[in-house]
Amino acid sequence: MKTSLGPKILAQPSPVWVIGSYDRKGNPNVMTSAWCGICCSKPPCLAVSIQTPRYSFPGIMEHKAFTVNIGSVDQINAVDYFGMVSGSKEDKFKATGLTPVRGEKVDAPYIDEFPLIVECKVVGVNELGVHTQFVGEIMDVKADPSVLDGKGTPDIAKVRPFVFTPGNRAYHAIGDYLGQGFDLGKIFMTK
Repeated sequence: MKTSLGPKILAQPSPVWVIGSYDRKGNPNVMTSAWCGICCSKPPCLAVSIQTPRYSFPGIMEHKAFTVNIGSVDQINAVDYFGMVSGSKEDKFKATGLTPVRGEKVDAPYIDEFPLIVECKVVGVNELGVHTQFVGEIMDVKADPSVLDGKGTPDIAKVRPFVFTPGNRAYHAIGDYLGQGFDLGKIFMTK
């Protein structure tokens, strides 16, 4: 029998993404988010949920765009910092020495040093309670050539992203390769 924990934000793990946007003055800003994920295949979309008081919120609403910056374990300190301070008080790029780059497909900055970038235009805004969910249509994915496999696809072992566990507020590295999706389950299929 399972122990009931009640309604809590304990679905885990959560991706750790850094959301890039311009503020109302046109300055590049970033924030860390773990309330996010892919939400549609066609058109390709992802969703990010942000609280209204966050400094990034009005910039995303105004510019109708954001980027998702996926850092590697080597960048974990910067990623954590981006979620600890407000862009209204700190220039996060100056503090970390990272480089903002103007998006090519959307009106939002991305982090040059991060291995994987997703440029999104806002196609949906859903008020959910204390969070507002932004649905972003994926306009482009950019990858550092060093993280691509032989087929031109990002290799998770080369990107080296990490995840977040909301219950204990901890980061974890991604684990071992277990097998191919849509292949392992074939052992239960009847012939």
